[in-house]
Amino acid sequence: MDIVFLVARILFALIFIASGFAHFAKRKEMAEYAAAMGAPAPGPGVLISGLVILAGGLMILLGIWGDLGALLLIAFLLPTSLIMHAFWKHEDPQMAQTEQVMFMKNISLVGGALAFFWLFVEYGKDLPLTITGPLF
Repeated sequence: MDIVFLVARILFALIFIASGFAHFAKRKEMAEYAAAMGAPAPGPGVLISGLVILAGGLMILLGIWGDLGALLLIAFLLPTSLIMHAFWKHEDPQMAQTEQVMFMKNISLVGGALAFFWLFVEYGKDLPLTITGPLF
C-alpha cells in the first residue's frame, strides 16, 4: 500500500508543479490575465504565487515537510479562488459557468490539501516513502 500513497501524492502535486512552472514560463500572459481579473499587484503576484505552488507541490510530492506544503497550497488556493474565479461577478452565463467550475475545482483541491495536511501531521513519521516527517 505504500505505493498508493506515493501515487496519490504524485497525482495531487502534478497540477501545482506544472502550474508553478507555467507561472514563470508565461508570467507576462498570466500577469495580464490576473490584472484583468482584478488581482492586486499582478506582476509580483504571479511570481510569488508560482513559487508558493511550486514549493508546496514539490514538498507534498517528495514528502519533505508535507504539512507545510499542504498549507502553502491552501494559502494559494483560497485567495486565488475568490479573486480569479469569482463566478458570481460574471454576467455572461457561459463565462460564469466556466469560472464556477474552476472555483469548485480549487475548493476541492483545498479539501485534498487539508486531507494531506492531516495525514502528514497525524501520521508523518510513519508515512511511507517520504524524506522528512512533518514540520508541525
